[in-house]
Amino acid sequence: MNDSMIVMELAKVILRIFTILPLLLVVTMYMGKRAIGQLPLFDFLVIITLASVTGADIADPNIHHIHTIVAIVMIAILQRIVSYLLIKKRWFGHAMTFEPTVVIENGVLIIANLEKIRYSIDNILQMLREKDIFDLSIVKLAIVEANGKLTVYKKPENAVVTLEDLYLAKRSSNLAFPVIIEGQVYPNILKHLNLSINWLDEELKKKGVSQSKNVLFASVNEEGDLHISINDIKYKGPPFYH
Repeated sequence: MNDSMIVMELAKVILRIFTILPLLLVVTMYMGKRAIGQLPLFDFLVIITLASVTGADIADPNIHHIHTIVAIVMIAILQRIVSYLLIKKRWFGHAMTFEPTVVIENGVLIIANLEKIRYSIDNILQMLREKDIFDLSIVKLAIVEANGKLTVYKKPENAVVTLEDLYLAKRSSNLAFPVIIEGQVYPNILKHLNLSINWLDEELKKKGVSQSKNVLFASVNEEGDLHISINDIKYKGPPFYH
């Protein structure tokens, strides 16, 4: 390949970039906020497909440019049709998205639902921390939505204080430290809290738990209160739908 052919190929790639990117901008605006915001399952697939088609067109000058343009326009039209059906036809929306899944009820992790959606305890704890929640016991209900985000409803006594709530007593702190995760005890955290394993065993017995290996998750807050979730694979939690 001589220099002139190389220059022509590069010019073709540059031309494709300057035509494809404005087209993608127009197409994305046409598809609307929904396509770039929450990214439901179908929209996620649309974004991947658009990226693949665009990348192949830019990287390979041998691909007919008009075919790529037609493909991008058709993908955008398909996305708008599906979005319309999702809004107008409830059954279609259920078929095209995941159902929300309850993962915490009254401070208790629901292991069966965690395994169903393949989320680990660490995933849920991180998502709670991102919502400034460090104590599982203050959570009334936590739901993993269809887009993978976590929605949390706190217990009434731990909700954000409003003017009407000023006369209600609130806890001084909502910070709790995990001391057992999936049956494994963390002695260093107990030591940090000036607590012993014997203390932990006694508190577990008070709650009817004979062995720590039966505990899915346990935490201790700054007031010394122990909160536990039992490893109960049979418990499915309350039903929750779109």
